[in-house]
Amino acid sequence: MSPRIVYCHCAYADILPAEVKREVLRRLSAAGVAFEAVPDLCEMSARKDPALQRIADAGPVRIAACFPRAVQWLFHAAGSPLPEEGVEVLNQREQSAEAIVERLLSNEAPAAQPAGAELESAPKPISGENGAAAAVASSEADETGAAASEGSVTGDRAAAPEASSESDETGAAAPEPSAVAAQEAQE
Repeated sequence: MSPRIVYCHCAYADILPAEVKREVLRRLSAAGVAFEAVPDLCEMSARKDPALQRIADAGPVRIAACFPRAVQWLFHAAGSPLPEEGVEVLNQREQSAEAIVERLLSNEAPAAQPAGAELESAPKPISGENGAAAAVASSEADETGAAASEGSVTGDRAAAPEASSESDETGAAAPEPSAVAAQEAQE
């Protein structure tokens, strides 16, 4: 039995190379195989879309999206963790369209994920409407080695850091929301 194919178009964030997304989608369509195209896994996770549970429960699957760890966390954050076996995530950020499509169309069992792709522990709950976006930003920071900001943007939605009177990592106090509003009004 061939694994199911899920293609993420990453519609609400400009993090995947457009030419890779277009070419993967074009080749999948031309191959005449059944696949599920989703607009954006991040957005689906933020909404806790029941389709994620269906994908997680339906057996072997290959997912063309972004970093494997980010995809694992998105499903977990939505309450629909992917199984430990039978899942292969192909990274449209780093792999070529040719390599991705070759793997998506393969009849072989999904390959084991690279070291570090699995969840080492359950993600910490993230409050707010865009919790999934913050989870992805954190996960991507782990994958790239760069620090991600809490104010990640997913399309027309922005996850802004919570304002508080507590100090940040540098010891500087965060401005109060009223102070920020007053400063913005003066500008």
